[in-house]
Amino acid sequence: MAVRTPDPDPEEQPSDDADFSAVGAAGFGGVPGGGANPAWLSDIELAEIRRRLPMIYVEAVPVRTDGTGAVTQVGILLRATPLGEISRTIVSGRVRYGETVRDALFRHLENDLGPMAFPLLPPSPVPFTVAEYFPIPGVSPYHDDRQHAVSLAYVVPVTGTCEPRQDALEVTWLTPEEASSEALAAEMEGGRGTLIRTALASVGALR
Repeated sequence: MAVRTPDPDPEEQPSDDADFSAVGAAGFGGVPGGGANPAWLSDIELAEIRRRLPMIYVEAVPVRTDGTGAVTQVGILLRATPLGEISRTIVSGRVRYGETVRDALFRHLENDLGPMAFPLLPPSPVPFTVAEYFPIPGVSPYHDDRQHAVSLAYVVPVTGTCEPRQDALEVTWLTPEEASSEALAAEMEGGRGTLIRTALASVGALR
C-alpha cells in the first residue's frame, strides 16, 4: 500500500503548480528533510531553470477496470488554467527534489482526484511510455510552451470515489472508444490525446 505523501504546510510552501518558493542556504546540495527544502525555487528561478534544463514529470491516466483487469472507463479531467481557460487533460505534475517517482505519482493522483480515489499504483515504476514535451511545436507529438519536460506516463486503476481538487474541476469517465476519439483529442492540451491512445494500446484496450 502506498504511503501518503504529507501535504505541505500552506504557510511554508506553495502548491506544486505554483512550485518552489525559496532555496535553502545549502542550495542544491542540501539534504532532503533537514529544514527548508533546498530545491524550493522562486518563480524567477523556476523560469530560469525551465529555460535551461528539462523538467521531470509524472503523468497518470486514471482507469476503471472489471474483474478480469480489462479497462472499462478512462478518467479525463476538466481543468482551469491560471488564465481562466478550460481544457481536458490527465493527472500530471512535477517530481520534487528528494521524492521518489512512486511518491510523486501518488501525490498528484491524490491532489487531482481526492484522498478517496484509492489508486492502485503499479508494483514497478516502469512507465508505459516516456513523453517528451517541447516548447517548439512539431518536435514531438507533445507540446508545452513553458518548458522542455520529460514525463513518465502510467496507467493507474482507481477503485474509490473521485472528488477533484485544486484546479481540477471534474472527472469525466469515458469508454476506451470515446477516450481515444479524435473529438476528445481535439479538446486535450499539449497533445495528450496521443498519450491516451498510447496508454490504451499498452493495456490492450484499443480495438
